[in-house]
This record gives sequence, structure tokens and C-alpha cells, in this order.
Amino acid sequence: MSLFRTKNLDAMVAQSRAAGGLKKVLGPLDLVLMGIGAIVGTGIFVLTGTGAVTAGPALTLSFVIAAMACGFAALCYAEFASTIPVAGSIYTYSYATMGEVVAWMIGWDLLLEYGLATSAVSVGWSGYFQSLIGGFGIKLPVALTAAPGSIPGVDTLFNLPAMIIMLLLTAMLSFGVRESARINSVMVVIKIGVVLLFIVVGARYVEPSNWQPFMPFGMNGTMSAAALVFFAFIGFDAVTSAAEEVKRPERDLPIGIIGSLVVCTILYVIVSAIMTGIVPYQQFAGVDHPVSLALQYAKQNWVAGFVDLGAILGMTTVILVMTYGQTRVIFAMSRDGLLPQRLAKIHPKYGTPFFATWIVGILFGLIAAVVPLGVLAELINIGTLAAFCLVSVAVIVLRKTRPDLPRAFRCPGVPVVPGLAIIFCIALMTFLSKTTWIAFGIWLAIGLVVYFAYSRRHSLLNTQK
Repeated sequence: MSLFRTKNLDAMVAQSRAAGGLKKVLGPLDLVLMGIGAIVGTGIFVLTGTGAVTAGPALTLSFVIAAMACGFAALCYAEFASTIPVAGSIYTYSYATMGEVVAWMIGWDLLLEYGLATSAVSVGWSGYFQSLIGGFGIKLPVALTAAPGSIPGVDTLFNLPAMIIMLLLTAMLSFGVRESARINSVMVVIKIGVVLLFIVVGARYVEPSNWQPFMPFGMNGTMSAAALVFFAFIGFDAVTSAAEEVKRPERDLPIGIIGSLVVCTILYVIVSAIMTGIVPYQQFAGVDHPVSLALQYAKQNWVAGFVDLGAILGMTTVILVMTYGQTRVIFAMSRDGLLPQRLAKIHPKYGTPFFATWIVGILFGLIAAVVPLGVLAELINIGTLAAFCLVSVAVIVLRKTRPDLPRAFRCPGVPVVPGLAIIFCIALMTFLSKTTWIAFGIWLAIGLVVYFAYSRRHSLLNTQK
């Protein structure tokens, strides 16, 4: 039995064109807004402060470098997504080109990426939410405000708001993707409006002298910040997980992927430039609300209140889209027999993987509520960078093995563009901590154990040969 057997690619393409299964309800605007919903959140409202301390005013360059790595990978994603519009994102593409064992490992990687992303952002959402209601004189019992050990010297038991937001969004997703997409679109429009309000108001208070020196920590600091703020771009790949629910995937998926990435890159660069132009970068140390701080520094507290609201909505959409992406990866892996097939069952009324959605929501809601994420959150970055490398390799492989395959969208400059994606991603990975690499290796080792203990024996590709 070969570990590297691939799926029949022609059958996969035919399956992707067939009707039935998940409901095809999404258009290009839905996908662009879904991508923005997943990207604009923790990155712009939280990580910009940490990035400014690491890179100084050169944070703008750090965002450009991270965006270039994402941009090259996005072109590769767009080719695959338009050619094989099947749920599962890079897991499915790897299965078609590099075989089952590689597909399993990258699927296992995605479960970690999406899951920890939703948990981490839920914790961030909880902090902003508590700050917002605190402004109205409402305070939760301390024991219900954070996971045990999260706050030094404070006894806490459970992060109740983090758990509640996960369960609410899980309910939304389980009852229909069309309805979830509409709510996501409304929240995205509001939070983009808040970001634009910051840009319009904050630009008047920029002091160009704060941009000097531009690169106080040299290129090493700039690259370290790029590896950190890469988290800010995670999410556009979740758009590809919607492939089977898109009306015209060959046209709409590339628009959703590339469109959302371009919009978010422009916003990140402008916001980080204004922030570091208002506040000297040293003053962002230990600050988890850098955008609000910049407005408070400019004595525009009324706008800062709107930014806090935008941050809450921003994180809400990130949790929504990342949870959605994870359920679709699980759906695809279960349909292939690598996970229990109960997880691939579609609800007859709502047209969603109902059971899998609730499993994800409850599990990672509990993680957000009781586990201090700490260094584990960094695994989100290394897992995503690894996935981007694989999809870039897969494009090169498929161009060689199946040059005849119809491609609605073709990644330009193959193999140069995919090669650049690989180089950029590996370069960013080298700036992540040793602890992150060790933890990532342990997670992959656990994945191999699960594969040989369960998935290999239950795989449809192997049992139906």
C-alpha cells in the first residue's frame, strides 16, 4: 500500500463541478468580504503595537514583506482553487498532487492553525469586550474573566466571554453559510469604516520626526516583525475552503483571494504608518490596544471608543471565518475517510456539516476558556507558512504532471512566482523561535501517530482500491 497515492485528479474536477452536497450560495463580493473578515482583526488592532516595538517605523516595510510572501502564495492558491474548487483548501490540493500522507500532514497542520487562531482571537475578543462593558460600569467576576494562570497574581478559573462568543458564532455557522455570510458582510463594512475613520482623523496628527530613524533595529528587526505580523494576513486562504459553496468558483475564487489580500495590505501599511507617526514606537511596549492608544495620544478619545467597537467586530469576523474554514477542512478529510465520516454528514435542512461545526466550536471554545495560549499561539504562523510552501510546490508539480488540465486562472511566472513564495515563507519561518519549531514538530509527530493508527486503515483511497 503506497503512502503517496494521489486522488484521481480528473474525478476530483468532475466532482467539483457536480451539483449536490453543500449549497452553492456565495458570490465574489461574499468572498472578498469573507477574506477581509478573516484578515482584518487581531493583526491591525493588536499586533501592530508589538510589531512597532520590534521594527520601529519600519513596521510598514514589515507588512509589505509579509504581504509579498502571502501575495505569491495567493496566486498559487488562486490557480488551484479555480481549477479544483473542492472544500478543503491546501489539504485537497496536496492530496491531488503529492499523495495521501502529505495531504494528511498538511490537513493536520491546518487543524492546528485554524483552531488555535479561533481560540487566540476569542481571548483577544474577550479582553476588548470586557473593556467595552467596563466603560458602562459593568464588570464580570474576576474568576470568569481569563484562563487559569493568564494574569500573574490573580486567581482566575474560566474565560466566559471567550467561550460564549465561540458558541454564538458556531450556532450561526451551523444554521447556514448564507446567513453567516450576510452577518459577516455587515460587520466587515462597519469595521472597515472604523479603520477608515482612524486614517482620516489620525493623519492630521502625524509628526514625521517620529519616523526617524526609520529602521532603528536594522533589517533583522524588520524581518522579525514581518514574521510576527504575518499572523495579520492569515485568513485569505480560508476563502478557498468555501470552494464548493461558490456559484462560479473558476471566476469568483481568484477575485476573493487576491482582492481581500490587496485591500488588507493597503490598510495595514497606512494604519501602521499613521500609528508610528503619532506615537513614538517605544511607547507601544506592552500595549494591547495600539490603535486606540494612538488616538488617545492625539486627544481624540471619542474616536478611540469607535475603534474599540471596531476591534470587537473585527475579531468577531475573524473567529467566524476561521471557524468556517476549519469545519470545511474537517469535512473534506472526513469525506476521504481520514477522520470519522460522521464529521462529513450534511444537515438535510441547513446544508452545513452540522455535527463537525459544533465539535469545532465546543472544543476550541473550551481551549480559549481554560488554556493560556502563550507560545502555542505562535504555532499559527509556522503552520500557515508551511501550508503556503506546500501549495506553491504543488502548483509546480501539477504544471509538470498535468499541463493539459484546464485552468480557469493560471498563476503567472511559474516556477518563479511559486519559488519566490517558498523562499519568502522559509525566510520568515527562520525568524520564529526555537520553542515554536519544537512544539510544531511535536504536533506533526502526533499527527503521524494518528495517521498510522486510524487514518491509513480507514482511508477511502486505500480501502476502495
